[in-house]
Amino acid sequence: MAKPKPKPKAKRTKRPDLRVGLPMVAKWEPKALAKERSELAAIADKPLGARLRFYAKRLGPGFMQSAMTLGSGSAGSSLFAGALLGYTLLWAQPFAMIVGIIMLSAIAHITLSTGVRPFDALRKHVHPAIAWGFAIGSLVATIVWHFPQYAMCGAVGVDLVDLVTGAKIAPWVIGIVALVFCTWITWSYGSGARGVRIYEQVLKWLVWMVVFAFAAVVIKLSAVGQVDWGAVARGFFTFQLPEDISGRGGTVLFGALGAAVGINMVFLYPYTLLARGWGKEHRECSRFDLAVGMFLPYALATSLMIIATAATIYGTDAVPEQGTSLQPVDAAKVLAPVAGVAIGRLVFGLGILGMTLSTITLHMLVSGFIICEMLGWEPVGVRYRVATLAPAVGFLGTVLWTKLLWIAVPTSAACGALLPLAYIGFIVLMNKKEFMKEHRPTGTAAVLWNLGMGLALAVSLVYFGHYVVTAAWPKLQGWLGA
Repeated sequence: MAKPKPKPKAKRTKRPDLRVGLPMVAKWEPKALAKERSELAAIADKPLGARLRFYAKRLGPGFMQSAMTLGSGSAGSSLFAGALLGYTLLWAQPFAMIVGIIMLSAIAHITLSTGVRPFDALRKHVHPAIAWGFAIGSLVATIVWHFPQYAMCGAVGVDLVDLVTGAKIAPWVIGIVALVFCTWITWSYGSGARGVRIYEQVLKWLVWMVVFAFAAVVIKLSAVGQVDWGAVARGFFTFQLPEDISGRGGTVLFGALGAAVGINMVFLYPYTLLARGWGKEHRECSRFDLAVGMFLPYALATSLMIIATAATIYGTDAVPEQGTSLQPVDAAKVLAPVAGVAIGRLVFGLGILGMTLSTITLHMLVSGFIICEMLGWEPVGVRYRVATLAPAVGFLGTVLWTKLLWIAVPTSAACGALLPLAYIGFIVLMNKKEFMKEHRPTGTAAVLWNLGMGLALAVSLVYFGHYVVTAAWPKLQGWLGA
């Protein structure tokens, strides 16, 4: 009598103790995702041009990063850079973005090679304190940085309504409209594969609206001879530093550097890759996506804004002695006599509005991911939607921001300290053979990756050090003295 065959043992996953992937596109459209992966594998050996044309049809996560960083921080830093220092700092934000993209590319390599969610990877393969500090710092920064988005959105919205209709409305009315719109857009992300595509498409429109709005202003200024293109070239390629590096000029410079990549952006990016269902076949595609979807729109928008304000405001009576009360709305009004009311206020204002709305939606999205990760929830359904509402308190920025401004000082200091820690965590992950296995870079590739990540870490440490010396420490001394 034949012996019964033993039952096959259940197959263990390669990473049984780690959460892998996200239940979004992989769950909703598995066949389409499998087809895309097979197509990527098929074109891997084709010429670069053919690969890039294929990648161009699949852009998305990079635009989300661009939309998140193009907010009140980028608008404010660009506005002050052009108004106070002319064309001098045109190099700063593209440089900061390139450095940030190097780190994001490394994070993409780690995430796409392993499929492991970064919070779990840092918690179990680096140290729980780094993972929790990364998550909590990202959430706190997101909530606090939400206030100026609504403050700027409300101010620009009021100006646009006044321009178009002549009506006078309160900023909080604009805030309510923005909150409803951004909630609807954000919730579509967790509603299915079609929702993910709608969300990403809306963000693309908003990002390019920002670019085209500022481009229209600069084209008009150039047509009337208002732009010094020689100074523009020097601003990009001579890497000039402000004369008062320890004073207001240094604050503007480091503000521009710090506005490019924030701690919450670093948290969000790998989760958008996993939400798309991307894997190791998408690694080259992700780098192309960062270059075209993140760097290009950001560099264009911030540069055009600096050029516009430098061409019209720099060196004029429109700049206050201390430069602290200048706002984008003021800049738009100053541009009106040169570019015309329609372009000077309407187009410029629409660009700022697009920046704030896109950032608000991304803040809500990353809050949903952070809270779900910390509580062990899957980022879908009602709990995910409730989690995305965590930063909605920032709506109060339309009426209370000037009274809450002091919160940004300790928060920025704390989050500035946590960003280098997060970078160190990802550097450890990239070099940990136990975690990366066969995907760990070796030889020349390892040297290049570590040099790039080391540069990103150094820049974040310099930025944090400058912030502590010029802002946090004087504030702390004032509190202790009081």
